[in-house]
Amino acid sequence: MLPIPERIVLASGATDLRKSIDGLAALVQESFGCSPFAPTLFVFCNRQRDKLKMLYWEHNGFWLFYRRLERGTFRWPEPSDGSSLTISLQHRQLRWLLDGLALDQRQAHRPVHAEVVL
Repeated sequence: MLPIPERIVLASGATDLRKSIDGLAALVQESFGCSPFAPTLFVFCNRQRDKLKMLYWEHNGFWLFYRRLERGTFRWPEPSDGSSLTISLQHRQLRWLLDGLALDQRQAHRPVHAEVVL
């Protein structure tokens, strides 16, 4: 069973999904300045927004997940001028994207960080 990653990093904009594990790992290292061996799930989407790949390192090898939508598209964020090529996500934000929703769900409950029970 795949462990839950400590971080999720999304590549904003389009990625050439003809890249395999080695190509995506090189992109993570060279373009994003991250280690592909970190306990991080890296998520990429194609130009048409109907396919995505996710790359994850587990103790002795890479996992490569691939998803293709039969209908519809992912609501993938575009990089804005001067912004980073990557976006850090929470697990629930990734679920929203996979379900066809935008990252900024205004109707979602905001996280509560409580220290004590009242």
